[in-house]
Amino acid sequence: MSTYHESLKNEETLRLREIQKELPPFLMEFFRGISQTTSTKTRLAYAYDLRVFFRYLYEEHQTLGGCMSTKLTMDCLSQITSEDIDCFMEYLSFYIRADYENPENAASLHNDEKGKSRKLAAIRSMFKYFYKKKKVEANPAAIVDTPKIHDKQIIRLDVNEMADFLDAVESGGGLTEHQKRYHERTKKRDLAIATLLLGTGMRVSECVGINIKDIDFNNNAIKVTRKGGNEVFLYFGEEVREALENYLEERLNAATQEENEDALFLSSRGKRITIRAVQNLVKKYALGVTVKKISPHKLRSTFGTNLYQETGDIYLVADTLGHADVNTTKKHYAEIEDHRRRKAASFIKLRKD
Repeated sequence: MSTYHESLKNEETLRLREIQKELPPFLMEFFRGISQTTSTKTRLAYAYDLRVFFRYLYEEHQTLGGCMSTKLTMDCLSQITSEDIDCFMEYLSFYIRADYENPENAASLHNDEKGKSRKLAAIRSMFKYFYKKKKVEANPAAIVDTPKIHDKQIIRLDVNEMADFLDAVESGGGLTEHQKRYHERTKKRDLAIATLLLGTGMRVSECVGINIKDIDFNNNAIKVTRKGGNEVFLYFGEEVREALENYLEERLNAATQEENEDALFLSSRGKRITIRAVQNLVKKYALGVTVKKISPHKLRSTFGTNLYQETGDIYLVADTLGHADVNTTKKHYAEIEDHRRRKAASFIKLRKD
């Protein structure tokens, strides 16, 4: 694992420990128990979601209401019913996130079906663990229905938009006068990032973690660290190669901070570029090209669509995108599958020419 990903994992571990201080003490055993089967990132996500759940109990529960999370014991879990969890799911549609120390910082929030499903998954995991360990006599979360997730149309760039997007990155067209002042200094980097995302379908988290030594120009390959820490090589074409080579001429002479000297993509301050910075630069260039809301993930979808349309091989798309389950890929590209099936009908002639 690269130094960058080790550093990121350490940050997540420290953050998890901080969040645990706001949760019931018995959850320490839960997080420790699932550490061998889940990533630090997953456990941190569970911690955030369980914090929302226990705050809800503090505010709304009939018997646990008013009890601070840090004072709850294992016996308190037995007072939580499936109806309580159903009510929590409804509560998530709109709620006020209280700040008990600074009430003026309270914020209104809402969760869509995916947000509710993630929080239910955290609650289920918690109850499943303690039920398996025989610390609780029942698992009320197991009988709570998962919110139905309505499929959304995949947003992607079409062929013309993709070309216009890359042209905008290269020329600075559509930028404000303020943005144009910085464009000349960053355009080679930005074009390398945009071309790499569109040409390989890598995740933005994978992109920012690349080091210079990860690029293999002999084989037109680049090493990335996937979810779960697996390292794989992604292969790129000549357009990506050209953009990377042009940027590297500039990058190798750039001033960097010592801990970021190996990073491929740098910020204007010589630090490894952040995920947020890449999200912002993609959004910036896309605004002048399309009305669609384009993000790095939408560029990933664009790559996946192009690859599937060219090859028709859903397993190749799944493998290249790093999907653990091909059904995830099939779901995303079901629209294209349907179009292909409709098109097939036009080739069949029965009685008429």
